[in-house]
Amino acid sequence: MMDRRRFLTILSSTVAALGSANVLAVHKVAALGTMQKAYTFFTGAESAFIEAAVARIIPADDLGPGALEADVPYFIDQQLTGDYGAGARFYNQGPFGATTPYQGYQLPLSPRDLYRVGMAATDRYCRETYGKDFAKLEPAQQDEVLQGLQGVVLEDVPGATFFSQLLTDTKDGFFADPAYGGNKDMVGWKLVGFPGVPAEYSELIERHNEPYDVEPVDLGGMQHAGLQHDHLHAVHRPAAVPRRTTAPPSRPVDPEEPYDWKSGPRFSV
Repeated sequence: MMDRRRFLTILSSTVAALGSANVLAVHKVAALGTMQKAYTFFTGAESAFIEAAVARIIPADDLGPGALEADVPYFIDQQLTGDYGAGARFYNQGPFGATTPYQGYQLPLSPRDLYRVGMAATDRYCRETYGKDFAKLEPAQQDEVLQGLQGVVLEDVPGATFFSQLLTDTKDGFFADPAYGGNKDMVGWKLVGFPGVPAEYSELIERHNEPYDVEPVDLGGMQHAGLQHDHLHAVHRPAAVPRRTTAPPSRPVDPEEPYDWKSGPRFSV
């Protein structure tokens, strides 16, 4: 189990170091890590951390590639490099105090500062506990550290806030349009059976409870010279082979059975 008291001490000292140039420096082009894309925010050590972390949050398995293979670290790097990472649209004048589950982000740190603090503190804890940086730990040890972050509570910089940010950004990078740097080859969309850019569905309106197994289309595909357009809608082509996805299986369809839309789930606005 993670030693919370010691981790809090490490995290506090790392926050105090925020004023140093070494902690806050933004590197124009950092080491590539394991990907063939240049990072513009992460340092070499930080790229190793982030690649190892996302690989444990969404690992590759028998259903397909994981977050690392989907270039999620590059997605996060690009987000932190821009206005989002700088907190350009954040209100950060305070007051900063205790929060409730219904409030959003409540720290004076920008997202890029939060990452720098969280990664540095976690790596330092791993070196003191295991003698290695996070990226060099065994997968089971990495899982233990990530799970431990969720229970670390600190008034100024909660470890849970850092983990929550990392988790949210990992999911966003895995399922966002590839135009933003992640979801390489649309692996996230293929995993859940998402078709991507909306198509024209008028011919399918009366076909209920049938799998919609098509090759997904992203924004780049829409702009590709060889892609047909139908009034600005994407053209979805049937998948070459049926894909295994996490989508629930469809029940058999009786074409003679009447469809009562009123019997389905309802919602109100």
